[in-house]
Amino acid sequence: MKHIVVFTGAGISAESGLKTFRGEDGLWEGYRIEDVATPEAWRANPERVQHFYNLRRKSVLEAEPNAAHLALVELEKRYQVTIITQNIDDLHERAGSSKVLHLHGLITKSQSSINPNLVYPVAGSEISMGELCELGSQLRPHVVWFGEPVPAMTEATQICRQASIFMVIGTSLQVYPAAGLLDVVPCDAQRYVVDPRASTLSKHLDLICFDDQASVGVPSVVTYLMNNI
Repeated sequence: MKHIVVFTGAGISAESGLKTFRGEDGLWEGYRIEDVATPEAWRANPERVQHFYNLRRKSVLEAEPNAAHLALVELEKRYQVTIITQNIDDLHERAGSSKVLHLHGLITKSQSSINPNLVYPVAGSEISMGELCELGSQLRPHVVWFGEPVPAMTEATQICRQASIFMVIGTSLQVYPAAGLLDVVPCDAQRYVVDPRASTLSKHLDLICFDDQASVGVPSVVTYLMNNI
């Protein structure tokens, strides 16, 4: 059976109403990235960071999967599909996808601030200051911040090496190390990119580009694949 590996970024979630990570002004929801998405920010002002992610979590819980998420679920009904996502929301899972690897964590979970392997589901939409892990340390968002290692990269690399078809959705392939996954996909694998600026990725001349929003381009690619493989 063909193994279809799907790599998704902020563009697929944007159509569900979630803000992309970094706007054109370099800010995320009006905040400097350095103030809310680094270990240094957490050490300097954990209350601000916690508040920021509590708001993001509330937005995620209010959002709904869109046509792109749902199209990938249809693809899984006929083929082996593994999704690797840079997104910290759970929209793929809520749409019905069963194999999802989150490179940068999952905002609906919390983790110990001293042992990242201690991970817990968040009850409701907020992590409270004073809410502790089993070791007695403050719980923080289960999100990989700038300057932190990306533990899931090893598994993601292994998955990409097994791809028969590789699909990139809603990402400009600018954030490393995640963007390097395209380079480990087998040479004979078909590669599709769905993004409004897909055709600008000219360094990869073997890409089949769909210059569309995810909700339009992904159903088109899925229909094509289901009719041709």
